[in-house]
Amino acid sequence: MRKKIYLDYGATTPVDKKALRAMFPFVSEKFGNTMSLHSFGQEAKEALEESRQQVADLMGVKANQIFFTGSATESNNTVLKGIAFANKERGNHIIISSIEHACVMESAKFLQTQGFEITRLTVDKYGLVDPDNLKKAIKKETILVSIMHANNEIGTLQPIEEIGKICRERGIYFHTDAAQSFGKVPIDVNKMNIDLLTASSHKMYGPKGAACLFVRDGIKILPLLHGGGHESGLRSSTVNVAAIAGFAKACEICRKEMKKESERLTKMRDKLIKRVMEKIDGSHLNGHPKKRLPNNVNFWFEFVEGESMVIQLDLLGIAASTGSACSSEKLEPSHVLIAIGLKPQEAHGSLRLTLGRWTKEKEIDYVLGVLPGVIKKLRAISPFKKAHNQNFRRKF
Repeated sequence: MRKKIYLDYGATTPVDKKALRAMFPFVSEKFGNTMSLHSFGQEAKEALEESRQQVADLMGVKANQIFFTGSATESNNTVLKGIAFANKERGNHIIISSIEHACVMESAKFLQTQGFEITRLTVDKYGLVDPDNLKKAIKKETILVSIMHANNEIGTLQPIEEIGKICRERGIYFHTDAAQSFGKVPIDVNKMNIDLLTASSHKMYGPKGAACLFVRDGIKILPLLHGGGHESGLRSSTVNVAAIAGFAKACEICRKEMKKESERLTKMRDKLIKRVMEKIDGSHLNGHPKKRLPNNVNFWFEFVEGESMVIQLDLLGIAASTGSACSSEKLEPSHVLIAIGLKPQEAHGSLRLTLGRWTKEKEIDYVLGVLPGVIKKLRAISPFKKAHNQNFRRKF
């Protein structure tokens, strides 16, 4: 049987068996609607509130500050649009970074059509936002700053505490998309001055179809969905109790195992980075070498096309990605890699390897054993390499 090594945990994670078991009762016998007054409904309601507390515990907040949604995309849309329309009497200016997830970028584009002004902060070669640039971008009309905690492609961790402090001092709401970081690195919303935070179940070994939004007390925000008034009126829709129970159990597991798991993954991450850079000429690390997620590795290789790498690795039993898994079918180069200064041709040569709970050291060794051969093979037939050689000969 062919090897099967999953190194695309940044796209989605397998559901932990403990989280899966936590879901089972609410798929079958405990099927009530949380809005029903009878015992079936109240049983589901009790499970929902217990789940809310478990998620709040990992975040270090009050349970009534957690609102469940169906996805991180929904949470991010709710923040940008909900804050914008609820606070337009205060101002119409929103600041994001140039490397946000597509759901934030597209929400910002939509708000521009509704009369809002959007500033997209540049990042340095590592993908870091400069807090001084944020200070310069703030206007009296600024109502929201939304900067992701960790980038989904290159893994860079932003100086969230400093950014949050700037916003807090100026009375501006600060939101961070923590879909990639929640459950992997510690987050203290009070210390980090975070007003709103997005987290996602399927990025941390829970099921798809569940996510949450932390909203600090007193924040004015309009709901994206209107209906029966679920989630204190912020997110109407019959609540997916089973998925939320799985999400909550995943949070409980991460709270207990995060430190040890982070250390384990960081060790394998650094080994992978070091050996690839040593063994493969023309390899370059994307993102910050240290200020990055413990499980994220992203390279670009000279004269190689990313999709070809992913296909070749898949034939060898290794699941990896190029660009963002949310938009990898697009032909355009990654906006994140372009933002950190790569040329389109270089951005197309990216490879993301993201590790997780079931990644073993011997699997990393296997990748290190086969990746150099894959790169060599693809360079031998690369039109990029041929074009480079022809241009080189013309110069001399």
